[in-house]
Amino acid sequence: MEMLDNLWLGLSVAITPINLWWCLVGVFLGTAIGVLPGLGPSATIAMLLPATFGLEPVSALIMMAGIFYGAQYGGSTTAILINLPGEATSVVTALDGYQMARKGAAGRALAAAALSSFFAGTVCTVLIALFAPPLTDLAFKFGPAEYFSLMVLGLAASVVLASGSIIHALAMIVLGLLLGLVGTDVNSGAQRYAFGLPELADGFNFVIVAMGMFGIGEIIANLEDESRRDLGVKSVKSLMPTREDWRRMFAPILRGTSLGAILGILPGGGAALASFGAYALEKRVSKHADELGKGAIEGIAAPEAANNAGAQMSFIPMLTLGFPANPVMALMIGAMIMQGIQPGPGVMAEQPRLFWGLIASMWVGNVMLLVLNLPLIGLWVRMIMVPYHFLFPMIIVFCAIGVFSLSNNAFDLQIMVGFGLLGYILKKLDCEPAPLLLGFILGPLMEEFLRRSLLLSQGDPTVFVTRPLSAVLLALAVAVLAMVLLPAFSRTRDVAFKEA
Repeated sequence: MEMLDNLWLGLSVAITPINLWWCLVGVFLGTAIGVLPGLGPSATIAMLLPATFGLEPVSALIMMAGIFYGAQYGGSTTAILINLPGEATSVVTALDGYQMARKGAAGRALAAAALSSFFAGTVCTVLIALFAPPLTDLAFKFGPAEYFSLMVLGLAASVVLASGSIIHALAMIVLGLLLGLVGTDVNSGAQRYAFGLPELADGFNFVIVAMGMFGIGEIIANLEDESRRDLGVKSVKSLMPTREDWRRMFAPILRGTSLGAILGILPGGGAALASFGAYALEKRVSKHADELGKGAIEGIAAPEAANNAGAQMSFIPMLTLGFPANPVMALMIGAMIMQGIQPGPGVMAEQPRLFWGLIASMWVGNVMLLVLNLPLIGLWVRMIMVPYHFLFPMIIVFCAIGVFSLSNNAFDLQIMVGFGLLGYILKKLDCEPAPLLLGFILGPLMEEFLRRSLLLSQGDPTVFVTRPLSAVLLALAVAVLAMVLLPAFSRTRDVAFKEA
């Protein structure tokens, strides 16, 4: 009964006219940026962060959440129609989706993707409502030592799940931690790494870093190699799956949802991992495994259910522990901090309307996506054909206006451009920027919890291993890093990311 009361409270918040509007804006924008290859939810949310200042916290979070899981829907459209995934999570969908489209079954493929995502989103909304309260209760038992160890584990896990070289991922985390230390030390009042610049006395603004790395950096990279979009499917018909499609989709959707729900909680990008894992699972257990890659509907249903489940389940650690499971969750935590909300277990107790309103809005948003996506296929098809050189000037102007509005300081624009160039250079060096952002967010928090732990233990560093829960988390972090160094795991990891 308590769960139903909580969901009813959340639904009463989510269906207010203003929140319905911002949910609609979020899912529409999410679908649009998912359709347009080269943007992505991280860049879009980073660019929209300044616009959230004028919104109520719950409206801002509902909109950003809609962008995130809406992008999972939109990415499948280009994957199916032109074999060009709009999102990394839709790479696997292209394998069978495009083959179905070439056979004249694009409508059924798109419907399979939308229905699979809707089912997974509905199930995961219920799972979040079930597991969030007990996890929040557990989080209240965390002290400074446990939080520090949890963040160490999260950064270790992000190394495993980051694509590319492990050494590069470690370097990005260290760089992010160092950037997070720029500014004034809250204990001594001394400036660190500010180089005498008064503009850096408060450190780098999170919004500027995010917009530079994910906005400007992505633009430069996309301009260098703009994808050529040849639309092979001019019209889409027969949007309803057949009875045989339903029969073949049912089990893959269940398997994909289950796998995505588990992997989505992991730090570092569980949605993409879930999508690839679900496809690999279908190749092993499906009765039609020999048809996968040739236009099998199972190859669409399982990955699409998995990536949507993974995207939504990543909200659990963010809502209950204040811990980002991926860059988008890090951006949402940044938005909460800017709104004056301290992320963590206190949110559910202190702001239940925000907590449960955000959860209920996920189901409302999934309904909107199901209703919007299929009728608007024609719009998405036309949007695919927009040349990127028409889009990027608008994106740059929007970024510049957003950053300048933060403090009316031209120095912030220079910092944004600097981080944009850094993001581009890192991409050229095959260094994924996501671990850097996680390190930037967690660095100041880790320092704070480290100092608190040592202060409470009177300078005894063994506090991290003498407290049972902290010791377990550190042991898991060591085990994760040890696993990364195993040659067999490294080879498997590299193959997985190449195929994905």
